[in-house]
This record gives sequence, structure tokens and C-alpha cells, in this order.
Amino acid sequence: MCREEAAELSSLKPQLDELGVPLYAVVKEDVGTEVQNFRPYFKGEIFLDEKRRFYGPRERKMGLLSFLRVGVWMNGLRAFKNGFVGNVLGEGFVLGGVFVIGRGEQGILLEHREIEFGDKVNILDVIRAARRISQELLSLEKK
Repeated sequence: MCREEAAELSSLKPQLDELGVPLYAVVKEDVGTEVQNFRPYFKGEIFLDEKRRFYGPRERKMGLLSFLRVGVWMNGLRAFKNGFVGNVLGEGFVLGGVFVIGRGEQGILLEHREIEFGDKVNILDVIRAARRISQELLSLEKK
């Protein structure tokens, strides 16, 4: 399901480029050709975090019982209907997220942490947060 979200975020790449905001992905593992297979869906730079430092001191996971959740099945069905098929390689239980991180002292402008598998960020929120980076920089330059 992360491929679906990656493709949606990548659709923002022209707007992000115009704003001067890079698009990055951080992945926790590269089993077989997993990252290579992910590249067609994600148009930004991909970083491998084998030590999982980006995921924080306490990883957020869903166990096997997560497959009993209706939302997980609905998200999976949505992704499948949209033509996104994932893989079953690797660990697979760590929840992901999307962050828009501002420059300098701006800090985190948007934080979306998956609640369950396939819980996607609203891409309108992403572009709004990215615009704040440029807007706040312009207002600082005028001072």
C-alpha cells in the first residue's frame, strides 16, 4: 500500500520542485529488489535506514491481528483496485508516515503517522505545508 501513497506524493513533484522543496523517502530495508521495484512509484530520492534511526526509539508496529481490522482490508482493496500490488517480502509490520520538514527553525510543518496499514496522508495537506516553507522564507527575507 506504500506504493499507492508514493505515487500520489510523486504526483506533487512538479509543484514541490517549483517551490524548491525536495521529495525524499526513507525505507527500513531492501530485501531482494524491493527498493528497485519501488522506484517507479516514487520520483524522489530514496534513503535506506538499515539501523532504523529515522523510525525513532520506539517503532510503531501492527501485529498479525491488524489483518482483522476492516480499515486495513478496505485500504488494501482500494490500493488493489487502483492497480497497486505490493510484495510480501521483508518484515512488513512497521507503520510508516509522511513528514514535511521546514528549513532552519521551521521544524515539522506536517506530521502524518499511519494508524493502520494503508492510512494515507492527504496530499492537499502536504502541498499546503510545502507552500508554508516558501512563504515563511519570503517573509523572513523581507525583514
